[in-house]
Amino acid sequence: MGRIRILKLHIAVMATLICLAAQAYNFNAGSPKREARAVWLTTIGGLDWPHTYSTSPESEKLQKQELCETLDKLKAANVNIVLLQTRIRATTIYPSALEPWDGCLSGRPGVSPGYDALEYAIDECHKRGMEIHAWVVAIPIGRWNGAGCKRLRKRYPAMVCRIGNEGYLNPESPQTADYIARICKEITQNYDIDGIHLDYIRYPETWRKRIDKESGRACITNIVRETYKTVKAEKPWVKVSCSPIGKFSDLARYSSNGWNAYDRVCQDAQGWLKEGVMDAVFPMMYFRGNQFYPFAIDWQEHSHGRIVSVGLGLYFLSQGEDEWSGDIIKRQLNVLRQMGIGHAYFRSKFFTNDVKGIYSFVRDKIDTSPALVPPMTWQSTACPPAPVSLKVRRYAEYDELEWNGAENGHCGSYLTYNVYISGEYPVDTENPENLAIANHRGVKAIVPHKLHEPLRNYAVTAMDRYGNESRPTTSERIQAETERKPWLRVEGGNLHTPPVQNVLDAEFLIVESLQGSIIATRPYRSAVSVSAIPDGLYILKTLNKKGIVHTLGWFQINRQGALP
Repeated sequence: MGRIRILKLHIAVMATLICLAAQAYNFNAGSPKREARAVWLTTIGGLDWPHTYSTSPESEKLQKQELCETLDKLKAANVNIVLLQTRIRATTIYPSALEPWDGCLSGRPGVSPGYDALEYAIDECHKRGMEIHAWVVAIPIGRWNGAGCKRLRKRYPAMVCRIGNEGYLNPESPQTADYIARICKEITQNYDIDGIHLDYIRYPETWRKRIDKESGRACITNIVRETYKTVKAEKPWVKVSCSPIGKFSDLARYSSNGWNAYDRVCQDAQGWLKEGVMDAVFPMMYFRGNQFYPFAIDWQEHSHGRIVSVGLGLYFLSQGEDEWSGDIIKRQLNVLRQMGIGHAYFRSKFFTNDVKGIYSFVRDKIDTSPALVPPMTWQSTACPPAPVSLKVRRYAEYDELEWNGAENGHCGSYLTYNVYISGEYPVDTENPENLAIANHRGVKAIVPHKLHEPLRNYAVTAMDRYGNESRPTTSERIQAETERKPWLRVEGGNLHTPPVQNVLDAEFLIVESLQGSIIATRPYRSAVSVSAIPDGLYILKTLNKKGIVHTLGWFQINRQGALP
Protein backbone atom coordinates (compact mmCIF):
# COMPACT_ATOMS: atom_id res chain seq x y z
CA MET A 1 0.00 0.00 0.00
CA GLY A 2 2.90 2.37 0.77
CA ARG A 3 4.29 2.03 -2.74
CA ILE A 4 0.87 2.70 -4.24
CA ARG A 5 0.50 5.88 -2.18
CA ILE A 6 3.97 7.05 -3.27
CA LEU A 7 3.10 6.35 -6.90
CA LYS A 8 -0.15 8.31 -6.58
CA LEU A 9 1.71 11.20 -4.98
CA HIS A 10 4.28 11.15 -7.77
CA ILE A 11 1.51 11.20 -10.38
CA ALA A 12 -0.20 14.08 -8.59
CA VAL A 13 3.00 16.11 -8.49
CA MET A 14 3.61 15.39 -12.16
CA ALA A 15 0.08 16.44 -13.08
CA THR A 16 0.47 19.65 -11.08
CA LEU A 17 3.67 20.54 -12.91
CA ILE A 18 2.04 19.89 -16.24
CA CYS A 19 -0.88 22.13 -15.29
CA LEU A 20 1.53 24.85 -14.18
CA ALA A 21 3.17 24.69 -17.59
CA ALA A 22 0.08 26.19 -19.20
CA GLN A 23 0.71 29.49 -17.40
CA ALA A 24 4.41 29.26 -16.56
CA TYR A 25 5.83 31.48 -19.28
CA ASN A 26 5.03 34.61 -17.24
CA PHE A 27 6.97 33.24 -14.28
CA ASN A 28 10.73 33.56 -13.84
CA ALA A 29 12.25 31.28 -11.20
CA GLY A 30 15.51 33.25 -11.25
CA SER A 31 18.75 32.54 -13.01
CA PRO A 32 20.71 29.91 -11.02
CA LYS A 33 24.45 29.87 -10.47
CA ARG A 34 24.88 26.37 -11.95
CA GLU A 35 23.01 25.30 -15.08
CA ALA A 36 23.87 23.68 -18.42
CA ARG A 37 22.73 26.03 -21.22
CA ALA A 38 23.69 24.63 -24.58
CA VAL A 39 23.14 25.13 -28.28
CA TRP A 40 23.68 22.77 -31.20
CA LEU A 41 25.75 24.57 -33.85
CA THR A 42 25.15 22.57 -37.02
CA THR A 43 27.75 22.56 -39.80
CA ILE A 44 26.26 19.95 -42.18
CA GLY A 45 25.32 21.82 -45.35
CA GLY A 46 26.16 25.08 -43.55
CA LEU A 47 22.75 24.99 -41.83
CA ASP A 48 23.94 27.16 -38.94
CA TRP A 49 27.51 27.84 -40.01
CA PRO A 50 29.25 28.51 -42.33
CA HIS A 51 27.17 30.33 -44.92
CA THR A 52 30.22 31.18 -47.03
CA TYR A 53 33.00 28.97 -48.39
CA SER A 54 36.65 29.49 -47.50
CA THR A 55 38.56 29.46 -50.80
CA SER A 56 40.93 32.40 -50.26
CA PRO A 57 42.38 34.45 -47.39
CA GLU A 58 39.57 36.96 -47.82
CA SER A 59 36.76 34.39 -47.75
CA GLU A 60 38.44 32.57 -44.85
CA LYS A 61 38.32 35.83 -42.89
CA LEU A 62 34.60 36.22 -43.68
CA GLN A 63 33.89 32.63 -42.59
CA LYS A 64 35.67 33.20 -39.28
CA GLN A 65 33.93 36.53 -38.77
CA GLU A 66 30.54 34.87 -39.25
CA LEU A 67 31.36 32.33 -36.54
CA CYS A 68 32.50 35.06 -34.15
CA GLU A 69 29.29 37.02 -34.68
CA THR A 70 27.26 33.91 -33.82
CA LEU A 71 29.36 33.22 -30.72
CA ASP A 72 28.98 36.84 -29.60
CA LYS A 73 25.20 36.48 -29.73
CA LEU A 74 25.30 33.20 -27.84
CA LYS A 75 27.53 34.77 -25.19
CA ALA A 76 25.17 37.74 -24.85
CA ALA A 77 22.35 35.28 -24.06
CA ASN A 78 24.55 33.55 -21.45
CA VAL A 79 24.86 30.24 -23.30
CA ASN A 80 27.71 28.32 -21.66
CA ILE A 81 28.08 25.20 -23.87
CA VAL A 82 28.46 25.11 -27.66
CA LEU A 83 27.89 21.67 -29.23
CA LEU A 84 29.79 22.11 -32.50
CA GLN A 85 29.19 19.54 -35.22
CA THR A 86 32.74 18.27 -35.75
CA ARG A 87 32.36 14.82 -37.33
CA ILE A 88 29.56 15.16 -39.85
CA ARG A 89 29.11 12.05 -42.01
CA ALA A 90 32.45 10.24 -41.73
CA THR A 91 33.88 13.66 -42.63
CA THR A 92 35.36 16.32 -40.37
CA ILE A 93 35.91 20.06 -39.90
CA TYR A 94 39.49 19.48 -38.75
CA PRO A 95 42.53 17.79 -40.37
CA SER A 96 41.99 14.15 -39.48
CA ALA A 97 44.28 11.18 -40.03
CA LEU A 98 41.19 8.96 -40.19
CA GLU A 99 38.60 10.77 -42.30
CA PRO A 100 38.46 13.42 -45.06
CA TRP A 101 37.44 17.06 -44.82
CA ASP A 102 33.74 17.76 -45.11
CA GLY A 103 32.76 20.09 -47.93
CA CYS A 104 30.84 22.52 -45.72
CA LEU A 105 33.92 24.70 -45.18
CA SER A 106 35.62 24.85 -48.58
CA GLY A 107 32.69 23.90 -50.80
CA ARG A 108 34.56 20.79 -52.01
CA PRO A 109 34.57 17.47 -50.11
CA GLY A 110 38.07 16.38 -49.14
CA VAL A 111 39.53 19.88 -49.60
CA SER A 112 40.92 21.94 -46.72
CA PRO A 113 39.46 25.41 -46.10
CA GLY A 114 42.97 26.66 -45.38
CA TYR A 115 42.69 26.59 -41.61
CA ASP A 116 41.69 24.30 -38.75
CA ALA A 117 38.06 25.23 -38.06
CA LEU A 118 37.84 23.18 -34.86
CA GLU A 119 40.93 24.77 -33.35
CA TYR A 120 39.68 28.23 -34.29
CA ALA A 121 36.24 27.58 -32.78
CA ILE A 122 37.79 26.25 -29.56
CA ASP A 123 39.90 29.39 -29.16
CA GLU A 124 36.96 31.70 -29.82
CA CYS A 125 34.62 29.87 -27.45
CA HIS A 126 37.22 29.89 -24.69
CA LYS A 127 37.82 33.61 -25.17
CA ARG A 128 34.13 34.09 -24.39
CA GLY A 129 34.12 31.79 -21.37
CA MET A 130 32.02 29.13 -23.10
CA GLU A 131 32.69 25.40 -23.15
CA ILE A 132 32.88 23.76 -26.55
CA HIS A 133 32.03 20.09 -27.09
CA ALA A 134 32.90 18.24 -30.28
CA TRP A 135 29.62 16.93 -31.67
CA VAL A 136 30.36 13.54 -33.25
CA VAL A 137 27.69 11.96 -35.46
CA ALA A 138 28.38 8.29 -34.70
CA ILE A 139 26.49 5.76 -36.84
CA PRO A 140 25.38 7.51 -40.11
CA ILE A 141 28.24 7.96 -42.60
CA GLY A 142 26.42 9.72 -45.43
CA ARG A 143 25.63 8.95 -49.04
CA TRP A 144 26.84 5.55 -50.23
CA ASN A 145 29.11 7.18 -52.79
CA GLY A 146 29.97 10.18 -50.63
CA ALA A 147 33.59 10.89 -49.71
CA GLY A 148 33.38 9.66 -46.12
CA CYS A 149 31.32 6.53 -46.72
CA LYS A 150 33.32 5.47 -49.79
CA ARG A 151 36.59 5.72 -47.89
CA LEU A 152 35.30 3.73 -44.93
CA ARG A 153 33.72 0.92 -46.92
CA LYS A 154 36.94 0.43 -48.85
CA ARG A 155 39.00 0.20 -45.68
CA TYR A 156 36.51 -1.59 -43.41
CA PRO A 157 33.88 -3.29 -45.60
CA ALA A 158 32.61 -5.50 -42.76
CA MET A 159 31.92 -2.46 -40.62
CA VAL A 160 29.70 -0.63 -43.12
CA CYS A 161 26.12 -1.44 -44.13
CA ARG A 162 23.78 0.13 -46.65
CA ILE A 163 20.18 1.25 -46.20
CA GLY A 164 18.79 2.75 -49.39
CA ASN A 165 21.32 5.29 -50.64
CA GLU A 166 22.81 5.85 -47.21
CA GLY A 167 25.73 4.23 -45.44
CA TYR A 168 25.89 3.37 -41.72
CA LEU A 169 28.40 1.89 -39.34
CA ASN A 170 27.08 -1.47 -38.27
CA PRO A 171 26.44 -1.38 -34.49
CA GLU A 172 26.84 -5.17 -34.42
CA SER A 173 30.31 -5.18 -35.98
CA PRO A 174 33.15 -5.72 -33.47
CA GLN A 175 35.11 -2.99 -35.30
CA THR A 176 32.57 -0.22 -34.79
CA ALA A 177 33.17 0.49 -31.10
CA ASP A 178 36.91 0.66 -31.62
CA TYR A 179 36.60 2.93 -34.66
CA ILE A 180 34.27 5.48 -33.04
CA ALA A 181 36.52 5.49 -29.97
CA ARG A 182 39.52 6.22 -32.22
CA ILE A 183 37.72 9.19 -33.76
CA CYS A 184 36.99 10.57 -30.29
CA LYS A 185 40.55 9.86 -29.14
CA GLU A 186 41.98 11.80 -32.07
CA ILE A 187 39.89 14.85 -31.17
CA THR A 188 40.59 14.58 -27.44
CA GLN A 189 44.33 14.12 -27.91
CA ASN A 190 44.83 16.94 -30.39
CA TYR A 191 42.45 19.62 -29.13
CA ASP A 192 41.69 21.48 -25.91
CA ILE A 193 38.08 20.35 -26.11
CA ASP A 194 35.71 20.46 -23.12
CA GLY A 195 33.51 17.58 -24.22
CA ILE A 196 32.77 14.82 -26.71
CA HIS A 197 29.10 14.82 -27.69
CA LEU A 198 27.82 11.61 -29.31
CA ASP A 199 24.88 12.03 -31.66
CA TYR A 200 22.94 9.22 -33.35
CA ILE A 201 24.53 6.68 -31.02
CA ARG A 202 21.75 4.19 -31.79
CA TYR A 203 20.30 1.89 -34.38
CA PRO A 204 18.86 3.60 -37.46
CA GLU A 205 15.07 3.64 -37.29
CA THR A 206 15.16 2.20 -40.84
CA TRP A 207 17.27 -0.83 -39.81
CA ARG A 208 16.06 -3.66 -42.04
CA LYS A 209 17.15 -6.71 -40.11
CA ARG A 210 15.24 -7.94 -37.10
CA ILE A 211 16.84 -6.67 -33.90
CA ASP A 212 16.93 -8.63 -30.69
CA LYS A 213 16.33 -5.66 -28.35
CA GLU A 214 18.51 -6.87 -25.52
CA SER A 215 21.36 -7.75 -27.85
CA GLY A 216 20.95 -4.48 -29.75
CA ARG A 217 21.16 -2.42 -26.57
CA ALA A 218 24.30 -4.35 -25.60
CA CYS A 219 25.91 -3.46 -28.95
CA ILE A 220 25.22 0.27 -28.57
CA THR A 221 26.25 0.24 -24.92
CA ASN A 222 29.53 -1.41 -25.87
CA ILE A 223 30.28 1.51 -28.21
CA VAL A 224 29.50 4.00 -25.42
CA ARG A 225 31.69 2.16 -22.90
CA GLU A 226 34.64 1.98 -25.27
CA THR A 227 34.35 5.67 -26.17
CA TYR A 228 34.01 6.75 -22.55
CA LYS A 229 36.99 4.66 -21.44
CA THR A 230 39.14 5.97 -24.30
CA VAL A 231 38.32 9.64 -23.75
CA LYS A 232 38.81 9.46 -19.98
CA ALA A 233 42.17 7.74 -20.41
CA GLU A 234 43.34 10.76 -22.39
CA LYS A 235 41.75 13.62 -20.42
CA PRO A 236 39.45 12.65 -17.54
CA TRP A 237 37.97 16.15 -17.32
CA VAL A 238 36.52 16.00 -20.86
CA LYS A 239 32.77 15.46 -20.58
CA VAL A 240 31.25 12.61 -22.57
CA SER A 241 27.62 13.26 -23.45
CA CYS A 242 24.97 12.20 -25.94
CA SER A 243 21.72 13.39 -27.46
CA PRO A 244 19.28 10.49 -26.98
CA ILE A 245 15.75 10.27 -28.32
CA GLY A 246 13.69 12.65 -26.16
CA LYS A 247 11.39 10.04 -24.64
CA PHE A 248 13.37 7.29 -22.96
CA SER A 249 10.53 4.76 -22.76
CA ASP A 250 6.81 4.51 -22.11
CA LEU A 251 5.72 5.88 -18.74
CA ALA A 252 3.02 4.47 -16.50
CA ARG A 253 0.46 7.07 -17.59
CA TYR A 254 1.94 8.42 -20.81
CA SER A 255 2.77 6.48 -23.94
CA SER A 256 5.71 7.45 -26.14
CA ASN A 257 3.55 6.59 -29.15
CA GLY A 258 6.10 4.13 -30.46
CA TRP A 259 9.02 6.57 -30.61
CA ASN A 260 11.45 6.18 -27.72
CA ALA A 261 15.11 5.54 -27.04
CA TYR A 262 15.07 2.27 -25.13
CA ASP A 263 12.74 0.08 -27.20
CA ARG A 264 12.69 1.68 -30.64
CA VAL A 265 16.41 2.27 -31.29
CA CYS A 266 18.16 0.31 -28.49
CA GLN A 267 19.53 3.40 -26.75
CA ASP A 268 19.82 2.77 -23.00
CA ALA A 269 20.83 6.34 -22.09
CA GLN A 270 19.47 6.20 -18.55
CA GLY A 271 21.39 2.97 -18.04
CA TRP A 272 24.57 4.72 -19.20
CA LEU A 273 24.05 7.45 -16.61
CA LYS A 274 23.51 4.83 -13.91
CA GLU A 275 26.56 2.82 -14.95
CA GLY A 276 28.70 5.95 -15.05
CA VAL A 277 29.72 5.82 -18.71
CA MET A 278 28.01 9.09 -19.58
CA ASP A 279 28.60 12.49 -17.92
CA ALA A 280 25.66 14.36 -19.43
CA VAL A 281 22.62 13.89 -21.62
CA PHE A 282 20.93 16.38 -23.94
CA PRO A 283 17.71 14.50 -24.78
CA MET A 284 16.09 15.68 -28.01
CA MET A 285 12.70 16.61 -26.56
CA TYR A 286 11.20 18.19 -29.65
CA PHE A 287 7.65 17.64 -28.41
CA ARG A 288 4.99 19.53 -26.50
CA GLY A 289 2.27 19.02 -23.92
CA ASN A 290 2.06 15.54 -22.38
CA GLN A 291 4.74 14.32 -24.78
CA PHE A 292 7.18 16.79 -23.18
CA TYR A 293 6.66 17.50 -19.47
CA PRO A 294 6.25 13.96 -18.03
CA PHE A 295 9.23 12.71 -20.05
CA ALA A 296 11.37 15.66 -18.91
CA ILE A 297 10.59 14.73 -15.30
CA ASP A 298 11.59 11.16 -16.12
CA TRP A 299 15.04 12.28 -17.28
CA GLN A 300 15.53 14.30 -14.13
CA GLU A 301 14.48 11.41 -11.88
CA HIS A 302 16.93 9.05 -13.59
CA SER A 303 19.90 11.41 -13.91
CA HIS A 304 21.88 9.60 -11.17
CA GLY A 305 23.55 12.89 -10.28
CA ARG A 306 24.79 13.56 -13.81
CA ILE A 307 24.05 16.60 -15.99
CA VAL A 308 20.69 16.81 -17.80
CA SER A 309 19.99 19.59 -20.29
CA VAL A 310 16.79 19.17 -22.29
CA GLY A 311 16.93 19.85 -26.02
CA LEU A 312 14.19 22.20 -27.23
CA GLY A 313 12.84 22.05 -30.81
CA LEU A 314 13.19 25.69 -31.80
CA TYR A 315 12.92 24.71 -35.46
CA PHE A 316 9.21 24.12 -34.85
CA LEU A 317 8.87 27.89 -34.47
CA SER A 318 9.37 28.14 -38.24
CA GLN A 319 7.57 25.18 -39.83
CA GLY A 320 4.85 26.72 -41.95
CA GLU A 321 1.40 25.27 -41.19
CA ASP A 322 2.71 23.12 -38.33
CA GLU A 323 4.75 25.83 -36.62
CA TRP A 324 4.53 26.40 -32.88
CA SER A 325 3.80 29.64 -31.08
CA GLY A 326 6.64 31.13 -29.09
CA ASP A 327 4.68 30.56 -25.89
CA ILE A 328 5.21 26.80 -26.17
CA ILE A 329 9.00 27.15 -25.86
CA LYS A 330 8.66 29.87 -23.20
CA ARG A 331 6.51 27.59 -21.05
CA GLN A 332 8.97 24.76 -21.47
CA LEU A 333 11.89 26.97 -20.46
CA ASN A 334 10.20 28.18 -17.31
CA VAL A 335 9.05 24.72 -16.22
CA LEU A 336 12.54 23.33 -16.80
CA ARG A 337 13.91 26.15 -14.65
CA GLN A 338 11.46 25.32 -11.86
CA MET A 339 12.48 21.66 -12.03
CA GLY A 340 16.20 22.47 -11.95
CA ILE A 341 16.89 21.08 -15.45
CA GLY A 342 19.14 22.76 -18.00
CA HIS A 343 18.13 23.63 -21.55
CA ALA A 344 19.63 23.33 -25.03
CA TYR A 345 18.53 24.85 -28.33
CA PHE A 346 18.15 23.04 -31.62
CA ARG A 347 19.36 24.77 -33.65
CA SER A 348 21.59 27.80 -33.29
CA LYS A 349 20.15 29.65 -36.27
CA PHE A 350 16.59 29.58 -34.94
CA PHE A 351 17.86 30.89 -31.61
CA THR A 352 20.18 33.68 -32.75
CA ASN A 353 17.71 34.81 -35.44
CA ASP A 354 15.26 35.49 -32.60
CA VAL A 355 12.47 33.51 -34.24
CA LYS A 356 9.18 34.31 -32.45
CA GLY A 357 11.20 36.48 -30.04
CA ILE A 358 12.74 33.47 -28.25
CA TYR A 359 16.28 34.87 -28.16
CA SER A 360 15.10 38.14 -26.63
CA PHE A 361 12.98 36.25 -24.11
CA VAL A 362 15.92 34.10 -23.00
CA ARG A 363 18.36 37.00 -22.82
CA ASP A 364 16.05 39.41 -21.00
CA LYS A 365 13.88 37.15 -18.82
CA ILE A 366 15.31 33.64 -18.43
CA ASP A 367 19.11 33.61 -18.54
CA THR A 368 19.64 37.14 -17.27
CA SER A 369 23.04 36.44 -15.74
CA PRO A 370 25.90 34.02 -16.49
CA ALA A 371 25.87 30.49 -15.08
CA LEU A 372 28.55 27.91 -14.44
CA VAL A 373 28.24 24.44 -15.93
CA PRO A 374 27.45 21.94 -13.12
CA PRO A 375 30.63 20.34 -11.74
CA MET A 376 31.69 16.76 -12.45
CA THR A 377 31.74 15.79 -8.79
CA TRP A 378 31.67 12.08 -9.70
CA GLN A 379 35.08 12.61 -11.32
CA SER A 380 36.72 14.88 -8.73
CA THR A 381 35.75 17.01 -5.72
CA ALA A 382 39.18 18.50 -4.95
CA CYS A 383 38.92 22.30 -5.01
CA PRO A 384 41.77 24.29 -6.56
CA PRO A 385 43.70 26.91 -4.56
CA ALA A 386 42.21 30.38 -4.43
CA PRO A 387 43.72 33.25 -6.44
CA VAL A 388 45.67 35.85 -4.45
CA SER A 389 46.39 39.59 -4.45
CA LEU A 390 43.26 40.82 -6.18
CA LYS A 391 43.74 44.45 -7.26
CA VAL A 392 41.10 46.77 -8.69
CA ARG A 393 41.88 49.90 -10.71
CA ARG A 394 38.83 52.03 -11.43
CA TYR A 395 38.71 54.15 -14.56
CA ALA A 396 36.00 56.37 -15.97
CA GLU A 397 34.48 53.68 -18.20
CA TYR A 398 35.59 50.40 -16.66
CA ASP A 399 37.23 48.66 -13.73
CA GLU A 400 40.43 46.74 -14.36
CA LEU A 401 40.94 43.65 -12.20
CA GLU A 402 44.20 41.77 -11.82
CA TRP A 403 45.13 38.89 -9.56
CA ASN A 404 47.76 36.22 -9.15
CA GLY A 405 46.66 32.75 -10.14
CA ALA A 406 47.68 29.49 -8.57
CA GLU A 407 49.30 26.36 -9.89
CA ASN A 408 46.80 23.69 -10.87
CA GLY A 409 48.42 20.47 -9.86
CA HIS A 410 45.53 18.05 -10.20
CA CYS A 411 43.73 18.82 -13.44
CA GLY A 412 44.67 19.98 -16.87
CA SER A 413 47.03 22.74 -17.92
CA TYR A 414 45.19 25.73 -16.53
CA LEU A 415 42.57 27.11 -14.20
CA THR A 416 39.78 29.46 -15.17
CA TYR A 417 38.33 32.20 -13.00
CA ASN A 418 34.93 33.54 -12.02
CA VAL A 419 34.39 37.21 -11.14
CA TYR A 420 31.65 38.30 -8.74
CA ILE A 421 30.41 41.87 -8.15
CA SER A 422 28.29 43.31 -5.36
CA GLY A 423 27.51 46.57 -3.61
CA GLU A 424 27.68 44.58 -0.38
CA TYR A 425 30.84 43.51 1.41
CA PRO A 426 32.03 40.80 1.56
CA VAL A 427 30.78 39.64 -1.82
CA ASP A 428 28.40 36.68 -1.62
CA THR A 429 29.72 34.27 -4.27
CA GLU A 430 26.76 31.92 -3.78
CA ASN A 431 24.31 34.57 -5.00
CA PRO A 432 23.81 33.93 -8.75
CA GLU A 433 23.07 37.60 -9.36
CA ASN A 434 26.62 38.50 -8.29
CA LEU A 435 28.29 36.32 -10.94
CA ALA A 436 29.49 38.74 -13.62
CA ILE A 437 32.17 36.84 -15.57
CA ALA A 438 32.23 33.05 -15.77
CA ASN A 439 34.96 30.62 -16.85
CA HIS A 440 37.43 33.41 -17.64
CA ARG A 441 40.88 32.53 -18.96
CA GLY A 442 43.72 34.73 -17.76
CA VAL A 443 44.43 36.75 -14.61
CA LYS A 444 43.13 40.10 -15.81
CA ALA A 445 39.57 41.22 -16.52
CA ILE A 446 37.88 44.40 -17.66
CA VAL A 447 34.45 45.18 -16.22
CA PRO A 448 32.69 48.05 -18.06
CA HIS A 449 30.49 50.34 -15.99
CA LYS A 450 28.50 53.52 -16.20
CA LEU A 451 29.56 56.68 -14.41
CA HIS A 452 26.45 56.70 -12.24
CA GLU A 453 26.79 53.12 -11.04
CA PRO A 454 27.66 52.75 -7.35
CA LEU A 455 31.16 51.65 -6.51
CA ARG A 456 31.42 47.88 -6.52
CA ASN A 457 33.17 45.23 -4.47
CA TYR A 458 34.75 42.27 -6.25
CA ALA A 459 35.58 38.64 -5.53
CA VAL A 460 37.39 36.15 -7.75
CA THR A 461 37.40 32.34 -7.54
CA ALA A 462 39.49 29.79 -9.39
CA MET A 463 37.83 26.83 -11.15
CA ASP A 464 39.40 23.61 -12.40
CA ARG A 465 38.47 21.61 -15.49
CA TYR A 466 35.98 19.52 -13.52
CA GLY A 467 34.09 22.65 -12.46
CA ASN A 468 35.27 22.62 -8.83
CA GLU A 469 35.50 26.15 -7.46
CA SER A 470 37.98 27.57 -4.95
CA ARG A 471 37.33 29.82 -1.99
CA PRO A 472 36.85 33.46 -3.05
CA THR A 473 39.50 36.13 -2.90
CA THR A 474 37.90 39.53 -2.23
CA SER A 475 39.12 43.00 -3.15
CA GLU A 476 39.68 45.68 -0.53
CA ARG A 477 36.38 47.11 0.60
CA ILE A 478 35.14 50.02 -1.47
CA GLN A 479 33.62 52.83 0.59
CA ALA A 480 30.38 53.54 -1.25
CA GLU A 481 29.12 57.14 -1.40
CA THR A 482 25.44 57.82 -0.78
CA GLU A 483 25.35 60.49 -3.46
CA ARG A 484 26.94 60.27 -6.87
CA LYS A 485 29.28 63.13 -7.73
CA PRO A 486 30.65 64.38 -11.07
CA TRP A 487 33.92 63.52 -12.73
CA LEU A 488 36.48 66.33 -12.40
CA ARG A 489 38.87 67.46 -15.12
CA VAL A 490 42.64 66.86 -14.99
CA GLU A 491 44.78 68.70 -17.55
CA GLY A 492 48.52 69.23 -17.70
CA GLY A 493 49.05 67.81 -14.25
CA ASN A 494 46.48 70.15 -12.67
CA LEU A 495 43.11 69.21 -11.18
CA HIS A 496 40.32 71.71 -11.80
CA THR A 497 37.93 72.11 -8.86
CA PRO A 498 34.42 73.59 -8.80
CA PRO A 499 34.07 77.35 -8.04
CA VAL A 500 34.30 78.18 -4.32
CA GLN A 501 30.67 79.29 -4.04
CA ASN A 502 29.58 75.74 -4.86
CA VAL A 503 31.57 74.12 -2.05
CA LEU A 504 30.46 76.16 0.97
CA ASP A 505 33.40 77.39 3.06
CA ALA A 506 36.00 74.92 1.79
CA GLU A 507 39.47 75.48 3.22
CA PHE A 508 41.36 72.31 2.29
CA LEU A 509 41.17 69.69 -0.44
CA ILE A 510 41.61 66.00 0.45
CA VAL A 511 42.55 63.37 -2.14
CA GLU A 512 41.44 59.86 -1.11
CA SER A 513 41.83 56.42 -2.67
CA LEU A 514 38.71 54.38 -3.37
CA GLN A 515 39.48 52.41 -0.21
CA GLY A 516 39.36 55.59 1.93
CA SER A 517 43.10 56.19 2.42
CA ILE A 518 44.23 59.85 2.35
CA ILE A 519 46.71 60.30 -0.50
CA ALA A 520 47.30 64.07 -0.32
CA THR A 521 45.95 67.32 1.14
CA ARG A 522 46.10 70.76 -0.51
CA PRO A 523 44.88 74.25 0.30
CA TYR A 524 41.72 74.94 -1.64
CA ARG A 525 42.41 76.41 -5.10
CA SER A 526 40.49 76.43 -8.37
CA ALA A 527 43.35 74.39 -9.85
CA VAL A 528 45.84 72.32 -7.87
CA SER A 529 48.83 70.25 -8.93
CA VAL A 530 48.42 66.48 -8.82
CA SER A 531 51.61 65.67 -10.74
CA ALA A 532 53.12 63.89 -7.73
CA ILE A 533 50.13 61.54 -7.31
CA PRO A 534 50.42 58.07 -8.97
CA ASP A 535 48.10 56.94 -11.74
CA GLY A 536 44.74 55.79 -10.49
CA LEU A 537 41.19 56.79 -9.61
CA TYR A 538 40.57 59.09 -6.66
CA ILE A 539 37.87 60.87 -4.67
CA LEU A 540 38.23 64.62 -4.05
CA LYS A 541 36.79 66.03 -0.82
CA THR A 542 36.79 69.39 0.98
CA LEU A 543 37.37 70.16 4.64
CA ASN A 544 36.04 73.38 6.25
CA LYS A 545 37.00 75.16 9.45
CA LYS A 546 34.36 73.27 11.42
CA GLY A 547 35.82 69.92 10.35
CA ILE A 548 32.92 69.10 8.01
CA VAL A 549 33.83 67.04 4.95
CA HIS A 550 32.04 67.24 1.57
CA THR A 551 32.65 65.09 -1.51
CA LEU A 552 33.25 67.08 -4.70
CA GLY A 553 33.62 64.25 -7.19
CA TRP A 554 35.97 61.77 -8.82
CA PHE A 555 39.06 62.20 -10.91
CA GLN A 556 41.50 60.00 -12.72
CA ILE A 557 45.22 60.31 -13.32
CA ASN A 558 46.20 58.31 -16.37
CA ARG A 559 49.61 59.06 -17.82
CA GLN A 560 49.64 55.73 -19.75
CA GLY A 561 46.55 56.45 -21.85
CA ALA A 562 44.43 53.62 -20.39
CA LEU A 563 41.19 55.29 -21.39
CA PRO A 564 40.16 55.60 -25.02
